[in-house]
Amino acid sequence: MDYRRIEERLMKVLMVASTAFILLTLILIVGAVAVKGFGAINWAMLTQTPKGGFYLGKEGGILNAILGSFYLAAAATLLALLIGLPVVLYLNVYCRRGSRMAAMVRFSLDVLWGVPSIVFGAFGFLIMLSVGLRASLLGGILTVALLMLPILCRAMDEVMRMAPPDLLEASYALGATRFQTAVKVITRQCMAGILTAVLIAFGRGIGDAASVMFTAGFSDSIPHSLTRPAATLPLAIFFQLGSPIPQVQERAYASALVLTGIILAVSILSRALSRKLTRNSVL
Repeated sequence: MDYRRIEERLMKVLMVASTAFILLTLILIVGAVAVKGFGAINWAMLTQTPKGGFYLGKEGGILNAILGSFYLAAAATLLALLIGLPVVLYLNVYCRRGSRMAAMVRFSLDVLWGVPSIVFGAFGFLIMLSVGLRASLLGGILTVALLMLPILCRAMDEVMRMAPPDLLEASYALGATRFQTAVKVITRQCMAGILTAVLIAFGRGIGDAASVMFTAGFSDSIPHSLTRPAATLPLAIFFQLGSPIPQVQERAYASALVLTGIILAVSILSRALSRKLTRNSVL
């Protein structure tokens, strides 16, 4: 009996089964949300603000939650990218490979990645109380940016660590400085991976509810100022599911379907851009 063939077939069966399980889980989740929420979606729901509140209101729509989610997630992603990209470039260009500083920073990011989002929300709420800031779009953006930062940094770091060392040496040999190498060589070659990291962070931010529950607040109107409360789709789903009215509960599943559709659209766009950006990459 050839045990190597048996082992090979067994591992192949396990891999196929695992892949099928993941696909089946995705289909079941999207299918369940679509079946329960598709009937409640209409043009008014996507283009109007709620009337009567999310908890008891049957009229109006979720436009305020859609725009609030986009404002919050997009601004938080941009802020996290502006902070995280220099950190990652420092780790991969300025720090020596295997240095204690780089190891300590990566360990800290790993620990922050594992911290529950509700802890980030509690921390953000504490800071807001100390500076006198009320629940607002600005508070939500700052808190979600902190939540995104370790995810974004570690994802970009893993991509940049795959860059060939010869690429840096060739850049230095041509007379480029470390800053020029970081910005014009490493960042350009890793652009597809950076875009994927941004997508991961954006998806985490737009779908998180715990970190914004006490920091961004909630409002039935569209946020027109950073100092005003802002609704998000996750919180809208949370409040609608808690309603005793069946029609409002159906709107919760419709809101979940809209949120899933937004993330799917962003994923497809990111895939298309990644393929375009990897044409001239050596990674």
